[in-house]
Amino acid sequence: MIIPYQELNTETLNNLIADFVSREGTDNGFEQDQESRIQQVLGLLKSGEVSIVFDPETESVNIIPAKEAQNYESIIDQT
Repeated sequence: MIIPYQELNTETLNNLIADFVSREGTDNGFEQDQESRIQQVLGLLKSGEVSIVFDPETESVNIIPAKEAQNYESIIDQT
């Protein structure tokens, strides 16, 4: 399920993004502080390049490329 970032309150959105950027494997190879990375992800959400998705099976939330989110949504709808 795709969750529009605009529907989340600011604190929840910031916490979700902070959790995402602190995960192992999300480092883009450049030295950036966490706040810069949060702002970068927020910009990607606003531009539509990435989406927030909720996986009902694992009850988890993730941020993935928008194209993958559309494919993910199609797969979930088929189950």
